[in-house]
Amino acid sequence: MATAKPTDKEHGHNNQIDGKETPDKSSVLRIRRLSILTQEEASEHVFTVPVKRIHDGHDVTRFLSSKAYRSIMTFLYQLNTAMYPRTSVSDPNDPDSIQTWELDSPSIQTSNSVKKLQDLFRKLEEIIDEAPPDPGPQRFGNVSFRTWYKLVEERLPVLLKEYLPAEILANDRGTKADSCDAKDELLVYLLGSFGSAQRLDYGTGHELSFLAFLGCIWLLRGFTGPDSESIERSIVIGLIQPYLQLVRHLIKIYNLEPAGSHGVWGLDDHSFLPYIFGSAQYSPVLASLDKIPMEGSRLGAPAPGDVVKPAVVAAQRSRNMYFSAIGFIQDVKKGPFWEHSPILYDISGVRAGWAKINKGMIKMYSAEVLSKFPVVQHFPFGSLFSWELDPEAVTTSQSVHTSSHPTLAGSATNQVSAAALRGAPQATARTSPSGSTGVQGLAFQSRTPAPWATK
Repeated sequence: MATAKPTDKEHGHNNQIDGKETPDKSSVLRIRRLSILTQEEASEHVFTVPVKRIHDGHDVTRFLSSKAYRSIMTFLYQLNTAMYPRTSVSDPNDPDSIQTWELDSPSIQTSNSVKKLQDLFRKLEEIIDEAPPDPGPQRFGNVSFRTWYKLVEERLPVLLKEYLPAEILANDRGTKADSCDAKDELLVYLLGSFGSAQRLDYGTGHELSFLAFLGCIWLLRGFTGPDSESIERSIVIGLIQPYLQLVRHLIKIYNLEPAGSHGVWGLDDHSFLPYIFGSAQYSPVLASLDKIPMEGSRLGAPAPGDVVKPAVVAAQRSRNMYFSAIGFIQDVKKGPFWEHSPILYDISGVRAGWAKINKGMIKMYSAEVLSKFPVVQHFPFGSLFSWELDPEAVTTSQSVHTSSHPTLAGSATNQVSAAALRGAPQATARTSPSGSTGVQGLAFQSRTPAPWATK
């Protein structure tokens, strides 16, 4: 059964009228950045090997009030903002004035530290040749992934010495048995970003570990560039996208299972970050860091509904992270898009543009990744992403999002939506092309939908 051709009524336009962006709503927001340690602070910093701290749902609630949570969200916000288009003149509707940040953009400047980490990814990918997939029958993931993982685990300490920025290695504390340096702390996050060798799976928790790895390098002055935004864009396009390409290769080669996934009711089996940064790429021009667009799309952006059009996905996946993720889904899944990816299909009907999607994705990341026990239970805490309480945090109580014991329908107390938790009206399920409101005509389960995906 082929996916029915979406209509303009069903799918959102890209918020353009007569070739111009529609006036977009904006929010005044002061963009904060992770505070980089000074050279003196880094030299005196006491590093620790990150360890597991989250053991049940109560610990998730504690995590949401920690310094680590604040650091993760701050780093995510600053990277996201850097991916918004820019303009150098006063008329944002002048197409010649808009500067976009596509994956193949020559305007993205990459520093030596970024290039060296790209070389590290290539080294890790070469190790796949030493651990070819087992040809025998496999019920779940391919057991040869454990061989690849073991080889990486053995070689990573030496590889990090070769490829980590010099600013990081300068914090080496020697060879004492009880000493821990920056490299030791970063190694845990990087090794945890490739999936689980025990469970043969990969998911958003592993992706989170990679975000923390990059955050550690940022904190230790490992990234250099002409300005903060140029550095942030080089991190997203020069490191996060190549990392995603590496793990997608691992998923295909070793048939890794989704980790901590809601199955068909999740946004994506494996990733979340490309949907955040990819929607930012298509959002309206950001004229000022103090005014973040809440709605609208940049001039020339495809409509959100174009994710169901294979020709558009094929054309955009090499330029945009959102469509690159959609393209990977099409590579590994068969059947109508609305069947295997109903949440993404819901979102494709947003009429308020890519900025609306971007805003919702960030909220959903906090609710569906950082607040879910199955996802964050293995995240380790060290000295840079600390378990210590954030003195600025608002005290939160345990919610269905942080429960450690899912109940019926595979959800925590049937997963009240993120919208309902905020006191907002709950979004209704979007009707599929076949007229049903769920997979194969079944009603949608009670879940956490995209709360902004309303018509």
